[in-house]
Amino acid sequence: MKICIIGGGNIGTLCAVELAAKGCDVMIYTSRPETWSTTLSVYDAEDRLLWKTDAVRPTSDLASAVCGAEQIWITHPAFLFESLCEKLLPLVRPDQMLLVIPGSGGAEFAFRPLLRKGVVLCGLQRVHSIARLKEKGKSVYMLGRKPSLSLGAIPAAAAPRWAAEMTRLLDIPCAPLTNYLSVTLTPSNPILHTSRLYSMFRDYAPGVTWDHNIGFYVEWTDEASAVMIACDAELRALCKSLPLDLSAVQSLRVYYESDTAEKMTAKLRSIRAFRDIASPMKRTEAGWIPDFDSRYFTADFPFGLKIIRDIGALAGIEMPTINRLWDWYVQTACCPGARCFELTLQTRDELVRIYSDESD
Repeated sequence: MKICIIGGGNIGTLCAVELAAKGCDVMIYTSRPETWSTTLSVYDAEDRLLWKTDAVRPTSDLASAVCGAEQIWITHPAFLFESLCEKLLPLVRPDQMLLVIPGSGGAEFAFRPLLRKGVVLCGLQRVHSIARLKEKGKSVYMLGRKPSLSLGAIPAAAAPRWAAEMTRLLDIPCAPLTNYLSVTLTPSNPILHTSRLYSMFRDYAPGVTWDHNIGFYVEWTDEASAVMIACDAELRALCKSLPLDLSAVQSLRVYYESDTAEKMTAKLRSIRAFRDIASPMKRTEAGWIPDFDSRYFTADFPFGLKIIRDIGALAGIEMPTINRLWDWYVQTACCPGARCFELTLQTRDELVRIYSDESD
């Protein structure tokens, strides 16, 4: 079986090696295939080799990568979805499946032309493992592998088939979700990352610097936890207001088994796989400053938090904390001309139809 992976970053590299180890014919679409090694390796946190393969074929030719592929796995950031859709539209066939990892970021809206062509869209609620490149185009670390996964699909009826396929390919139990909105509203990066960034940089202005790159998780604060818990509560209110089964959208307080800000801070600081994750910052002559070009800013706010905010507004739900984070991003971190998710639907009924197999 041929599988095309789009994106040669952390998670794309890891998936490519895992699938090749399963005997799949894997092509990975990347901008500079000439810099890739003929052998790719996966290591654990102790630098022990887990997998090694010479069967992954890198290419910058999207047509050859997609042609004949039963599955197309997309690991690009959300702000590239629309441009990627334009490139894929003349290449894909109705019997192909697109898997977005993770599936949030408005994929169901950006890839709507492909859905109309008959392509099945699937998305994982969360990545199956934390991945960090060891050497780009050559090796990657696999950290914090998940014990279970959940998959949503459009059409929703396709979820059981493809969840079973993910179970087989990734050797992790994968449960089908009743609708794709359960993927879109999952409060992972769109709330986890944005709450932390706001708490770290809300007082930033040109000229303000830090003396080091702040540990994103090991220096996590109670303020960040309190903001995140408040956002999480607003999302819970949104889920309860919609006439869809969104029971699979798990509260972050439940996911991290922490019902107070203090417990949440202790939990996030203690997760081993998070230990070495730095903040999106860059060094200048004066000191460290936020890196507003990072995916943490260019994806998690305008294609993560913004979707939750827009759907909340459509449903008539008050979201004061989420709106405060969004307003801060627009005023402080949003680069001129930056792309942003825009919900074009006018009514709640239109939204519901997208996820209930009643929309085109």
